[in-house]
Amino acid sequence: MRHSTILFLLSLTLLLDACYKGKYVDLVVHNARIHTMTDDTKVYEAMAIKDGKIIEVGPERQILNKYAAEEELDAGGKDIYPGLTDAHGHLLSYAKQKLSVDLVGCKSFDELLVRTEKYQDQYKRKFVVGRGWDQSLWGTNELPNNEALNLLYPRTPVCLYRIDGHALLANDAALKMAGITPETEISGGIISIKDGKCTGLLVDNAMEPMNTLIPPFPRKEIKSAILEIQQELFQYGIVGVHEAGIEFTDISLFEELIDTKQLQLEVYAMLFPSKANMDFVRKKGKYRHKNLIIRSFKVMGDGALGSRGAFLKQPYSDQHNHFGVLTTPIAEMKRIATFCEANDYQMNTHAIGDSTNRILLDIYKTIFEIKPDHRWRIEHAQVVDPVDFVLFSNYGVFPSVQPTHAVSDQRWAEQRLGKKRMAGAYAYNTLLQKYGMLAIGTDFPVELTDPFLTIQAAVKRKNGDNFPAGGFYTNEAITLEECMKGMTIWAAFASFQENRTGSLEKGKEATFVIFERTVQAGDTYEPNFASQVFIRGEKVYSTDY
Repeated sequence: MRHSTILFLLSLTLLLDACYKGKYVDLVVHNARIHTMTDDTKVYEAMAIKDGKIIEVGPERQILNKYAAEEELDAGGKDIYPGLTDAHGHLLSYAKQKLSVDLVGCKSFDELLVRTEKYQDQYKRKFVVGRGWDQSLWGTNELPNNEALNLLYPRTPVCLYRIDGHALLANDAALKMAGITPETEISGGIISIKDGKCTGLLVDNAMEPMNTLIPPFPRKEIKSAILEIQQELFQYGIVGVHEAGIEFTDISLFEELIDTKQLQLEVYAMLFPSKANMDFVRKKGKYRHKNLIIRSFKVMGDGALGSRGAFLKQPYSDQHNHFGVLTTPIAEMKRIATFCEANDYQMNTHAIGDSTNRILLDIYKTIFEIKPDHRWRIEHAQVVDPVDFVLFSNYGVFPSVQPTHAVSDQRWAEQRLGKKRMAGAYAYNTLLQKYGMLAIGTDFPVELTDPFLTIQAAVKRKNGDNFPAGGFYTNEAITLEECMKGMTIWAAFASFQENRTGSLEKGKEATFVIFERTVQAGDTYEPNFASQVFIRGEKVYSTDY
């Protein structure tokens, strides 16, 4: 009898406790600093999650008293943010780079040759492809030629891409295969010629004949590399990527990885404006396949500043009478813009030079007059004529920027542009003040995926080595809060997803990251990592395993 009474009282206690706490949820996270990234920038201690969505965020005692959970997670007082989004990255390019000769960080042309030889000794490729060289690290302002490559590889074709992907160095065997001679003419590109011979350097559209020759890596290897990249991104708390340019055949690759539950990243993919991709849009419209979203086009406006392909209003300061190249004709960009407007697609255009930025701003004006909240983007917006900044707000043009470019390019940017033009270069604070938001990414693999290097570059205007010591044009620095918004709620807004993700508030997806250390921008760069990552309430990464 006494035993039955004890059991009854225990059951009654549990029942009353459940009634007191109220609603059952799947997970309660508490003892945290939860940065909601909402307009009021509130920081709370706890949140309740059910069915992959946030039920409530609030003070510790309120949430713990109100909800009974199957699982409680004590965050140990750590910072929690919405899962980060890299608003401009290249998963496929990074995957291919991992499978090619790794030339990132080569300190000399001789090192480039040594790395290429070691790679070829191991893999014995019929066509050697490398990626990542940057001549500015070699103590020279001059782009290389292929004389040494021709001696090493007289018959095997070799193609080595610059870090920005806007220039390549090919040996004569590869040039011959591509049919490129000193007489070849290609609009929107540069074939470097010296003493009547091709030097092997091809810039922007001049690379296309070579690109079509390069044999694809096996699909299995590409998939494996993408999943390796996913783990790298998770370790930094990155849960989403705005994939800046894919072909029609790439869609099925992403879908296969998603359907087998291997790819958990949120992928907002931009289509290149090919006929196959446009036919896909005509048939499918705005498209979503689980965590793959497609509703935008990536257009190439010009080249890169490092390879002098960015299209400028006035000549380069270090190469007289050279303005760079417009890689897509204005008439073609207008045609794509008309197609995007008709199909309710976003147009995201690569624009580095001040001339290209102005051309795009004028084109985007048309869509603004039809639909003010169009959210069409300019990717990079790297060099803008100061008189044109106001057009970003006038025409509702969303700046999508990569702060690490500023501190990577600072070694030579002023040489290319001259001091006067630097007033409109890498001007993230000015762009933010004009438009009110920034979408922030890295442009990996051009830069590293580490978002804390992005924070250091955006807030302190320094690189990971604390250079330059006084910061690079610090008047264009933004705050830590603004930088974090650019990787969370503003990135969500830039991809039409702000109603479901990007902030931690009631009704939104429970996609968040717990960081090991306090998120901050110190005088010197200090690495930080995610300890746990959740996507829609499911743990996808943990340092515990």
